[in-house]
Amino acid sequence: MEYKTNAGMNRRKFLAALSAGTAHLLLGSASLASNSSIPYNPFQILLLGNSKLRTTLLGVGTGISATMRSSFLTRQDPQKSIQLLRYAYDKGFRLFDCADSYGTHGLMAKALQHMDRDKITLTSKIWVLEGGIPEFERQDADVVVERFRKELDTDYIDLVQIHCMVEDNWDDKLKYQMEILDTLKSKGIIRAHGVSVHSLEAMKAAVTNPWVDVIHVRINPYGIAMDNPDPLKVVEVIKQLHDAGKGVIGMKLIGNGKFKNDDKKINDTLRFVMGLGTVNSAIIGFETCDEIDNYVERTTKILKELNT
Repeated sequence: MEYKTNAGMNRRKFLAALSAGTAHLLLGSASLASNSSIPYNPFQILLLGNSKLRTTLLGVGTGISATMRSSFLTRQDPQKSIQLLRYAYDKGFRLFDCADSYGTHGLMAKALQHMDRDKITLTSKIWVLEGGIPEFERQDADVVVERFRKELDTDYIDLVQIHCMVEDNWDDKLKYQMEILDTLKSKGIIRAHGVSVHSLEAMKAAVTNPWVDVIHVRINPYGIAMDNPDPLKVVEVIKQLHDAGKGVIGMKLIGNGKFKNDDKKINDTLRFVMGLGTVNSAIIGFETCDEIDNYVERTTKILKELNT
């Protein structure tokens, strides 16, 4: 399948609309946005595509500066991290995103003791590439997921994905692991499966693959830490994913933290991503409870503007 950016759209026009806070409207006129209604609040419960998973618009990412089972949350005082996760739950967040390479399963298990398990969407990701986790060996998905369940102290995991796919033929190379995850899904050990992607080619491969229930995609209007520096190209493929019934979870909204101190870029990004109508949920990595309050306030205000 070939993907072409709408001929009536150009980067200069897009950036001008972004500066004016109307980029999402411009995309809508170019038929790149969805007809889906825009949520009214950050904690509105939404379907993740056709996966049957339901969760909040905003979610908590636990992979800040993460690799080799180390991340911001694991490097600071664990009690602070557990408190932050519990605070997010009390605030209304119901999506919590983990991964083997983040090392946050143990922290999440402690935080889960404060949560109603059936009300949250708990996700994790399997690392199959070189590096990323300490072990050289890469075990099969059923062995890895069983370890995840023990580390998280949970009977089931809502979503398990294959992490950080880059090649356009990842679905051919990993068919055996995908079949194992499909079996785990049929047994109720996991409720959905999919991938997170780190290239536009890998993202395109997910569009027509029926195995993909939910996909993590990198999205912001500045092309920072994204699968293509041109956000228009990324948005077009995200729409293809959405229209194919895939649950779409946005990540890297703040450019992997590169503009976390730039209020305008943060607001532009939230307005842009929320206005697309093709991103079901978006995860943000928080370092403090004050940041949680800040983003909830920002998003609430922006959603109100978008729905006016």
